[in-house]
Amino acid sequence: QVQLVESGGGLVQAGDSLRLSCVASGLTFGYYAMGWFRQAPGKEREFVAAISRSGASTYYADSTKGRFTISRDNAKRTVFLEMNSLKPEDTAVYYCAADRVILTVPPSTKHSDYDYWGQGTQVTVSS
Repeated sequence: QVQLVESGGGLVQAGDSLRLSCVASGLTFGYYAMGWFRQAPGKEREFVAAISRSGASTYYADSTKGRFTISRDNAKRTVFLEMNSLKPEDTAVYYCAADRVILTVPPSTKHSDYDYWGQGTQVTVSS
């Protein structure tokens, strides 16, 4: 049974930082590209960041580029999202997701491509 468990969300002020973690179990972690998505109330789920199987390649939404950093530790089956200079518009439920891909395929930015999802962690940024 595949499980993705996010943690690290919370209530912070604008300009603060948070680090999200997502621990995977029940799958061969190194076979999966990993992504972070978010969904605010009344809005569609949107891409935040993604990382290739090896961690060598990363991709970001324009809204998070330069402020967020995605990384992974394959030995610990964990993917991270370091979020700096948080803004109120970053408020959302953040989800990690796993996408089974061959080694040379870059990670997808489309949520429909991902095979497994976590339950999400709430991030609230007050102004």
